[in-house]
Amino acid sequence: MPITTVIFDAYGTLFDVTAAARAAAGEPGGELLRDRWEALARDWRDRQLDYSWLRATAGRHCDFWQVTQDALDWALAAHRMAEPVLRERLLALYWELEAYPEVPDMLAALKGRGLTTAILSNGSPAMLEGAVTSAGIGELLDAVLSVEEVGVFKPHGSVYALVCARFGCAPSEVLFVSSNGWDAAAAAGYGFATAWVNRAGLPRERLWAEPAHELRDLSTVPELV
Repeated sequence: MPITTVIFDAYGTLFDVTAAARAAAGEPGGELLRDRWEALARDWRDRQLDYSWLRATAGRHCDFWQVTQDALDWALAAHRMAEPVLRERLLALYWELEAYPEVPDMLAALKGRGLTTAILSNGSPAMLEGAVTSAGIGELLDAVLSVEEVGVFKPHGSVYALVCARFGCAPSEVLFVSSNGWDAAAAAGYGFATAWVNRAGLPRERLWAEPAHELRDLSTVPELV
């Protein structure tokens, strides 16, 4: 079947998860972060994912905003930067993450071809609304789907099932795009055609399935359909 529906992960795929720490480091009062923002951003993101997997495995679901705060608290403590003002600023900036530069034109190209476009994310509905609004891409998306509809984080199969339930399509009609190798692999295992956006040039994950495509950024996604 031809691809009719293109689904994107949000954080790290459409939105740059390092943007909050980078922005805070450049602001007045951001001296603590000047030389360490990249390491903090990396640890924040890694722990955010770790906590989502651990909660899914333990059956201890909470929304992604709580996971995001817990992960930041761990990262700040690890870097000995547990300053309340810095914490609040980083959390505020997380609601205004920048989209990668190629995102608007890429989404517009897909819509121009008559394709359905949507987000499928661990993020809570409020978080995703903030990011989409801040990036100005709402008109280029047909839906924003959150794991809160099923109460478990990716890569649980019930999350990927939200796409076909919402759009009435077969898995083979879906191209799923993620910057997370584990997410792209799990979606491939579910039955989606998948593309892994490997900006960092990382090796492929050793999991039960593999993405069909590997990209350096999102600009070539329209060529896949």
